[in-house]
Amino acid sequence: MEAESAATNHEPVVETVDGEMDDVEHGLFAATSAENAPVKEDRMYKKAKRTLKVTTDGGAAWNGLPAASGSPVSPAGHSPRGKSTVPFSKNSRKSRNFTGRGQPKKGGAGGKGVWGKPGEELDDAGVCDVRDPNYDSDSQGAYKLEKVVPVLTDDQLDCAVKPIIQEYLEHGNTGEVEDLLSQLNIGSNRHKIAKLAVVVAMDRHNPQREMISRLISDLYSGVLSQQDIARGFDELLQCLDDLRLDTPDAHNLLGQFIARCVADDCLPPKFITNYKGKVESDYVKSALEKAEVLLTMNHGIAHLDNIWGVGGGNRPVKYLTNKIVDLLKEYVSSGDNKEAMKCLQELDVPHFHHELVYQAIDMAIEDSSERIIDMMVALLDFLTKTNVITIDQFEKGARRLYHDINDINLDVPAAYTLLDTIAGKLHAKGVLGENLMKDLPSRGRKRFVSEGDGGKLKQS
Repeated sequence: MEAESAATNHEPVVETVDGEMDDVEHGLFAATSAENAPVKEDRMYKKAKRTLKVTTDGGAAWNGLPAASGSPVSPAGHSPRGKSTVPFSKNSRKSRNFTGRGQPKKGGAGGKGVWGKPGEELDDAGVCDVRDPNYDSDSQGAYKLEKVVPVLTDDQLDCAVKPIIQEYLEHGNTGEVEDLLSQLNIGSNRHKIAKLAVVVAMDRHNPQREMISRLISDLYSGVLSQQDIARGFDELLQCLDDLRLDTPDAHNLLGQFIARCVADDCLPPKFITNYKGKVESDYVKSALEKAEVLLTMNHGIAHLDNIWGVGGGNRPVKYLTNKIVDLLKEYVSSGDNKEAMKCLQELDVPHFHHELVYQAIDMAIEDSSERIIDMMVALLDFLTKTNVITIDQFEKGARRLYHDINDINLDVPAAYTLLDTIAGKLHAKGVLGENLMKDLPSRGRKRFVSEGDGGKLKQS
């Protein structure tokens, strides 16, 4: 009767499957007035057409709960709590449940570009964002300043490390080098320390190379790791052709450095074997073969401790004195000033050059011949003018002989006269200074007087 009455009054009737109507928001039946029916008929039909979930017993359920008989809604007249059967898309902004507070999320304090909760600005102790115009660094409390040292570039590393290594060759204190290097922010370029040290040693003599080998050994496990040292020698092998431009024997020297580092456990033994079959340069092959031969020879590890020889300062004084005497005897036989200078420089004892001055003058006095005197004067003149023997070393050697002239006079009675002759020739060539000439020792001349004096000596 109601359906016929509605049809008589021209009111639209919306039917659902199983006779059910549903409202998305509240779960209630919706009624549409006759005035809006033509406009909203299709939309209301789609919204009202909802299927019920069929239970196992053949009945219907609303939101997962059994529905009352003959009615799709609960007796209370509202949607019961439970899981909604209304499908939602993942980007839907509607609430997943039918109950809510209806308040803004986080009370208006969340989200981007919001001002926060009302009244929150009154409790603000200060602006913490340094980019805020109202930021005040003094209001943030106590702060601590930390010094930031940037990582050294390759050019800066060369300028900073090379003077440290060159100074080490003067004092020989590896602890000081380690302290200075620890103050530098080297970063990942620590391998360049070993590379620079070997490059500096290439232009020096064996005693300095011995010092560089000891430096690398002392820096190992403190400043340098085994990987750093290996990487440094890898770069040295790669630039070996450039090193030979300044040091033609660089490949042999590099092989000796590699063998010494392996003996000191600074490099692994496999460092050499890893290059086998992978090297094309003849000089790199020669360097690796040199290192391998030194390591495989009988008692090679023990001999590698003295691979650079015994340095000048480490050799006995008697040994050096004998070497200088042999040098002078060879010079008397050959008369070659340049060869004598080369032999003196190979001894690498610039602090002991005063011994040559002493031995040269003493040899001239003992021989007492004009030829030997002239040769020794010419040698001393050549060595001082070429700056091989410094003025200080020459003066030290001359004063040592002045002090021992009385003992020399016991073997050579004419020692004072010969010393005066040699000093005059050196002074004429500008080798002997005025101060040394004034301090030249002279024996007081004594003579006998007449027999009336009783044969006593009279002081002149």
